Amino acid sequence: EVHMVESGGGLVQPGGSLRLSCVASGYTYSNYRLGWFRQTPGKGREGVAAIDSAGSTSYADSVKGRFTISQDNAKKPLYLQMNSLKPEDTDMYYCAAESNILTLGTPTLSHSGYSDWGQGTQVTVSS
Repeated sequence: EVHMVESGGGLVQPGGSLRLSCVASGYTYSNYRLGWFRQTPGKGREGVAAIDSAGSTSYADSVKGRFTISQDNAKKPLYLQMNSLKPEDTDMYYCAAESNILTLGTPTLSHSGYSDWGQGTQVTVSS
């Protein structure tokens, strides 16, 4: 059973930074992808960044150059470093995992490509 727990959310002023962490266990430590998503109540879940077991990454256009997804190795936490935060980055952030994927490279930002999800951590950007 895959278990995922996010942390690191909070209140930050515009222009500030936060680092989200996701501790994941139970997924297959080869041929996998991990992603960060965000969602506002009443809206769809938006893919923010993703990384696969080959180290390939994908980013939403809205966060390119500001957010960085990383993971040192398969058994280490997943991180999302968020810099130059804007009020429109305010959301609940979720990490997600998909194991035993067939193709590596350019991991998808579609929520349908992930089976396992954490409970989320709230990020609020406000002065």
